[in-house]
Amino acid sequence: MTRSRLPLAATLFLLAGTAFAAPPPALPALEVTTLDGARFVLAEHRGQWVVVNFWATWCAPCIKEIPDLGEFDRGRDDVRVIGLAFEEIEPEALQAFLARHPASYPIALVDVYDPPADFEVPRGLPTTWLIAPDGTVAERFLGPVTGAQLARAIEARKQ
Repeated sequence: MTRSRLPLAATLFLLAGTAFAAPPPALPALEVTTLDGARFVLAEHRGQWVVVNFWATWCAPCIKEIPDLGEFDRGRDDVRVIGLAFEEIEPEALQAFLARHPASYPIALVDVYDPPADFEVPRGLPTTWLIAPDGTVAERFLGPVTGAQLARAIEARKQ
């Protein structure tokens, strides 16, 4: 019996693509247009902690994070939160969703086929990056994150 080597080759190719993904640059860049038409440029927020949250409307843990991330953003002068909707959805549908689940921080819709180059493609949602005031990646969270966890990560980095 002859076995096909295609499944093994395909598996090795997929593993190689994920296992050897390049780490994010030391100072990741992010420039997006938010749903309200404003520009969010990560480099303009140096001196502050920035929370970059990849999420989707179909993701229950992502939806649960929205109020907590908003409270964290509003409660600290040294923190800015940006939400990156990572899904195929029309802007109007996303705005309708946000009317039902308001976010008090800016939201941008990013193209799943052309995501921000300096951030790894999320392997799951939510995925949250904590960017330090010097512009470096302080921490990455895969799965839900709370304001308390973010505050602990900030305090640990300050020490």
